[in-house]
Amino acid sequence: MDLATTSLLLSVFVLLLLAAGLWVALALTAVGLATIFLMVSAPPGAVMATTVWGAVNSWDLAALPMFIWMGEILFRTRLAEDMFAGLAPWMRRMPGRLLHVNILGCAIFAAVSGSSAATTATIGRMSLPELRRRGYDEKMAIGTLAGSGTLGLLIPPSIILIVYGAATEQSIARLFIAGVVPGAMLATLFMGYTVIWSLINRHRMPEPDARVPYLQRLWQTRRLFPIIALIAGVIGSIYGGFASPTEAAVVGVMLSLTLSGFTGTLNRASFVDALRQATRTSCMIVLILAGAAVLTVAMGYTGIPRELAAYIGSLGLSPFALLAALTLFFAVLGCFLDGISIVVLTTSVILPMIEAAGLDIIWFGIYLVLVVEMSQITPPVGFNLFVLQGLTGHNILRVAQMTLPFFCLMIVAVGLIVAFPQLALWLPQTMLAR
Repeated sequence: MDLATTSLLLSVFVLLLLAAGLWVALALTAVGLATIFLMVSAPPGAVMATTVWGAVNSWDLAALPMFIWMGEILFRTRLAEDMFAGLAPWMRRMPGRLLHVNILGCAIFAAVSGSSAATTATIGRMSLPELRRRGYDEKMAIGTLAGSGTLGLLIPPSIILIVYGAATEQSIARLFIAGVVPGAMLATLFMGYTVIWSLINRHRMPEPDARVPYLQRLWQTRRLFPIIALIAGVIGSIYGGFASPTEAAVVGVMLSLTLSGFTGTLNRASFVDALRQATRTSCMIVLILAGAAVLTVAMGYTGIPRELAAYIGSLGLSPFALLAALTLFFAVLGCFLDGISIVVLTTSVILPMIEAAGLDIIWFGIYLVLVVEMSQITPPVGFNLFVLQGLTGHNILRVAQMTLPFFCLMIVAVGLIVAFPQLALWLPQTMLAR
């Protein structure tokens, strides 16, 4: 059987198992074991045991459950309420007014949660009823929230960047720092669009709130200090070289527990609930990583990644043409798989092509996360769309229609980091110089 036929059969097998509703991790493991059993002389059991152990026995992965736990703790605090109260008074004179609180709130919460769905749900529960009560356009309120919620994948600490770093054996600290500027750029694009939309559609904007005295605004801003301190403690310790991502994750958990205690939201029930949910999420991600590792080894035995990379190289595609094709490929794949599954499923096949094209692996990680962000707001498997459907009661296709402008802005962001790679590489280079 030639490699083209083998690749087609493996792809069909994976899609059939996923379509049947089998867990992603189990589907990947099953296909990997079947490939080893049918096409390779190596013992499947021994290969699986050593591969799974090698995939999960990583010190870098220790940061994963800690950051997830940190996000779960903060999810149960009054953090979103404090952010809204601290940001809202400063948005009165800015075109778009409180719509920007959605964007800035998501950007700030993303810097401590690492999860797109958690960011969308936390900010949405607080902001959507308030924006609706004040008469803001529902389409823009939902659109800004859905688009900005995806920042949880890009702004560190990002769970998906930890997964990518573990899968490609790249520095998670450098990946974290590389996501800062592109994350800020994407938030700026969202705010710029909101400003333009509000100036064009003045009739769809409510009357501005009563003017808040300057001293009162400053007093309200104090509610942002705890979250700023938390961000500085986590990201600053990594950038300054004082802590590894795993050590910074522990710092983040301790600070979030302290913050939760001060706000009065830390009790036995919330502590156990956060720990239980973090354990579930961490186990799911590690199981997917293990299943992907088995499939990766199986494909390595068949020689498919090597031959595919050689074939792509023989086409003589320029790096821009290759990235254009990959962007389309990931956008389509994102319609059916979640972001983490996309990363672990495709990295081993795509990476040889990226290296052959001379692209930086750290830069490609940021590019990949930006493209995967788009999958969070594309039907039928857009996690942010499911969250917003639950919050608003709207049909998922209706929610997807509201997010279309922000999907287009993500495409613009991808184009910008392709045209200007230093947007993602400058900060990691300064960190390395330190």
